[in-house]
Amino acid sequence: MLAATDAVVWYVFPGFSLHDELELFVKAGLSPMEALQTATLNPATYLGLIDMVGTVEQGKKADLVLLEANPLENISNTKRITSVIVDGQLIQKASLDKLLKDAEVAASKN
Repeated sequence: MLAATDAVVWYVFPGFSLHDELELFVKAGLSPMEALQTATLNPATYLGLIDMVGTVEQGKKADLVLLEANPLENISNTKRITSVIVDGQLIQKASLDKLLKDAEVAASKN
C-alpha cells in the first residue's frame, strides 16, 4: 500500500494531506509503523529504489522530518514538526513557519 496525494483536487494540499492520509490509514486498521511505511519504505520498494531511499541508513539519501513526539505512539504526531533536513540542509521551525506563512499569503491572493 502506498500513500499518495491527489494534488489535482482543489481542496487537497500536498504535504498537509499526507498527514490526514496517515491518520486515515491508522483509523482503517494499519499500525502507525505500517502507515509511515506507506510513505517511505513501500514506495521505495515499489519503485525499485530501496538501495537508495526508503529507510534511514548510511549511504542512502534521506530527507528527514524531525518531530516533537513519537508518531508510533500517536500518528497525529507527524504534524508536530520541529525541523526538516532536505538535501543535507537543516531547516529550523522558525524558517518552516515563515515558509508556511508566505505560502498562505500567496494562496490568499488567488
